[in-house]
Amino acid sequence: MKMTHVFPTYQRFPFAIESGQGVHLTDDQGQTYLDFTAGIGVCNFGYQNTAIQTAVQQQLTKIWHTSNLYENALQEQVATLLTNGDERLVYFANSGTEANEAALKLARKYTGKTAILAFNHSFHGRTYGAMSMTGNPSIQAGYAPLVSGVQFADYNDPAAIQQITPRLAAVILEVVQGEGGVFAGQAEWLKAVNQACQQQGVLLIIDEVQSGIGRTGYRLAYEGYGLDPDIYTVAKGLANGLPVGAMVGKAKLATAFGPGSHGSTFAGNALAMAAAQAVLQQLTPAFLQTVQHKAQPVWQVLTDEIAPLAIVKQVTGKGLMIGIHLAPQVPVAKVIAALQHQQLLTLSAGDNTLRLLPPLVMSTADLLAGLAKIKAVLLALETEVTA
Repeated sequence: MKMTHVFPTYQRFPFAIESGQGVHLTDDQGQTYLDFTAGIGVCNFGYQNTAIQTAVQQQLTKIWHTSNLYENALQEQVATLLTNGDERLVYFANSGTEANEAALKLARKYTGKTAILAFNHSFHGRTYGAMSMTGNPSIQAGYAPLVSGVQFADYNDPAAIQQITPRLAAVILEVVQGEGGVFAGQAEWLKAVNQACQQQGVLLIIDEVQSGIGRTGYRLAYEGYGLDPDIYTVAKGLANGLPVGAMVGKAKLATAFGPGSHGSTFAGNALAMAAAQAVLQQLTPAFLQTVQHKAQPVWQVLTDEIAPLAIVKQVTGKGLMIGIHLAPQVPVAKVIAALQHQQLLTLSAGDNTLRLLPPLVMSTADLLAGLAKIKAVLLALETEVTA
């Protein structure tokens, strides 16, 4: 498919996805794939999920869009589900980067301070504020000057705790760094960051855009560590494919986000809210337990059969958010292409990493079948580079 009127901002594979069913996708050439991407961690409940599809179809017959000038019962219902009974408030956005922009604005306005501590190899989005908090120079290249006041530290580094001082408005981090290479935070370090923020009067913002909505086996990844952020952001999996994001903050922060302080025309759109409600209604403790149970045999195979391969440096991640870090002589793009020929779709991430984000509804049998294909491809490439 030749693109003549679209900016070439994406490196696209030479086929188009035309339909999906369950955890499989079919392209424009009739080829069907097992999907280990979930639309980059978006379609956690797979494709054509009955409850989500029904909710959106019903909403289509009522109203697609009004504006945020009127009371909105659907937004209230989704916010109640999202906060899970906590005394927190929700600002709806259209994407993860917009949710992180809102978090930055709220933190600065509430504290009256501007300095932000973020982390190397992080990713928080591509709009100016979110990009400025992203610890990846290649994403920032060509866009200077960035938003000022952001400093960076190494992730999981105890020395970073010393940078958390009262001059900061906030610390922003991902519990599992997704784009940077699927690196999970060390429990004690994350708790130390949380404690330092509380002691120093600094807001803690946790970016759950990729790690939230069940991806690690918890509603939000930070819950698995017992953390208490002042603000967290979600997007990707929240509406299973319809554009939505949300910033969720403690109720005390409402004093800084009154009428006129922030807004968006499409945020909290009725179709997105209908889908989000159906997602959150399915994100039950029982469902999350199944994700945790399915992750156990997956990690057993990763640990016992894939991590020991000579061309694998390490395997990282948590739950069904997985990174297989490859030796430099094996480009991840080559692995992805080989897996596509084996009818398996996968992703890349930083540090030459093969990233796996399968739909959370995928069966254990399909998960293990996908890993078997990955192992076979890696073994073939291992033989090739060592021959």
